[in-house]
Amino acid sequence: MLKPVDPDLLRQSRMQSVTASLKEDLGDGDITARLIPEDREARGRVITRETAVLAGRDWVDEVFRQVDPAVTIEWLAADGDTVSADQVLFRCCGSARSILTAERCALNWLQTLSGVATRCQQWSERIAHTDARLLDTRKTIPGLRLAQKYAVTCGGGLNHRLGLYDAFLIKENHILACGSITAAIERAHEIAPGRPVEVETETPGEFREALQAGADIIMLDEFSLDDMRMAVAENRRHPGRVVLEASGGINPDTLVPIAETGVDYLSLGALTKDLQAIDLSLRLE
Repeated sequence: MLKPVDPDLLRQSRMQSVTASLKEDLGDGDITARLIPEDREARGRVITRETAVLAGRDWVDEVFRQVDPAVTIEWLAADGDTVSADQVLFRCCGSARSILTAERCALNWLQTLSGVATRCQQWSERIAHTDARLLDTRKTIPGLRLAQKYAVTCGGGLNHRLGLYDAFLIKENHILACGSITAAIERAHEIAPGRPVEVETETPGEFREALQAGADIIMLDEFSLDDMRMAVAENRRHPGRVVLEASGGINPDTLVPIAETGVDYLSLGALTKDLQAIDLSLRLE
């Protein structure tokens, strides 16, 4: 549940998503690029207009590879690096037509993923004095889940489950359908032994039931700070100590107080669904 995306899975997803993004932009061809003589060569550089955490180099490389593998890319910063306003991120050289055709798709990927990484780092730094870490969620832009989860790791966050298939997350409606938290946990262990079982709890009573029933991770959803501290204390005394994840109501004002309760993780969809893209610019030289 708490591990980076498999590189092979990420590579396959990247190729497919880049292909789709180029298809929607190019259609049956870039008619504006045809204004430029076919043999015209060009050099360009991409700069950031603001401080950011870089993420998405491989997506940029894949865009240019699919448009024209003869275009060369020289990177001047690595994913995970903090870059400053007006800093050159990469230089490109090759067909002027190809560079301008690939420009928007390449920058879309880089500005979007860097936006995710930047927010994640900003929020991670605010809780660095605690032992808590940030987790992403499944609240991702459709079609961009693996790319966004990769960007989260560039910003210092961790990945929650990738989808509905790799770990259990038992929520209110699952509990109602199963009859109880205990029944749901027992059934989960029967269905897929060894798979992580997480339970969303909304009250101290539900937390205690999940703790006794053998959950691996317990989500404290919309708990008050006092109730979170209580859960942390009871969990430390419990012989089968579990992982505690705070969720719900996490924003810039509540982030630090929640982390300071002693929970292990804070999960929030804002890392991926409320992103602000980074302002980038391509300039031909």
